[in-house]
Amino acid sequence: MFKTYLQERISWITFIVGLQLLSILIALVDPTLSLAGISYLVLLSFIFLVLFIIVRYHRESRFYKKLEEHNDDHYPVSPFQAIVTDYLTTISNQYEQHLSINHMEIEQEKDQLLAWIHEVKTPLTALQLVIDRVNDRSLKQSLHYEWLRLHLLLDQQLHIRRMPAIENDLYIETVDLSSLLTEEIKPLYTWCQQKKIGFDLDLNNSEVMSDGKWLAFIIRQIIINAIKYSNESTIEIKWYEEAQHKKLSIQDYGQGIATQDLPRIFDKGFTSTSTHNNQASTGMGLYLARKVASSLQITIDVNSTLGVGTDFTLTLPNRNAFMELSSM
Repeated sequence: MFKTYLQERISWITFIVGLQLLSILIALVDPTLSLAGISYLVLLSFIFLVLFIIVRYHRESRFYKKLEEHNDDHYPVSPFQAIVTDYLTTISNQYEQHLSINHMEIEQEKDQLLAWIHEVKTPLTALQLVIDRVNDRSLKQSLHYEWLRLHLLLDQQLHIRRMPAIENDLYIETVDLSSLLTEEIKPLYTWCQQKKIGFDLDLNNSEVMSDGKWLAFIIRQIIINAIKYSNESTIEIKWYEEAQHKKLSIQDYGQGIATQDLPRIFDKGFTSTSTHNNQASTGMGLYLARKVASSLQITIDVNSTLGVGTDFTLTLPNRNAFMELSSM
């Protein structure tokens, strides 16, 4: 900071030093003037200049140091500093005003989108009833698959809009995973039937403390992923305890994940380097699952072999951790 201060005041310092050198030059030219006296005066002037610079540095630098530290507690000690302060205050107020307006517009758009999603659910339910009346089995399965895709995308958007306020939406309770998984698999029955995929559930004593709605969302994203990349196979879902932690394993025997893709599967928008032809993928499902899992203190581990299958393991926190979460 001191070096910066000297650079800022270099023109004044150069001017004063130049005047002192000019005094010595005049004393050398004019024999009537005492060179020793002038030199003594120049030395005293130089000492006072150094002291003056030190005092002014400590006085003026406090203001700029607080600006550099982004500290709002800065008070101007000169008219120019007052101009700077007024300008910064004006800019800050304008920024906060624009930020407030943008925040209000975003909230309005969010509310409008949520309202639209809820309104779309009504004709979507009616469409499902129409599809159920179709007699052609092949056509019925195709229509139901497209209906399911639309339903899941709307559900995903609904949860995306709710996610910023997830901490306020959590309700920790005892959740029966067996019932939860049954409810999640039911809507996917036609899709699974079309792809000849079955489920093998091993869920003895599968009660856990969690938020049922958001836990279901995490599991839904993983199961959808497993179905999407599997054909004519069984998805195994197993509940067990290991090292005093409750774990849920969702194992599929589909196409698997390439080794180079594993570190990136939870990245936003990532859709795999080996399945670029899959236009249905949005790259959001696993990203959202990991984000929600973080709020529920759930860790998600993945083991996969390309061409063999993928195992997603959810490790749920113990009861004490959830007591801390529910008190937030």
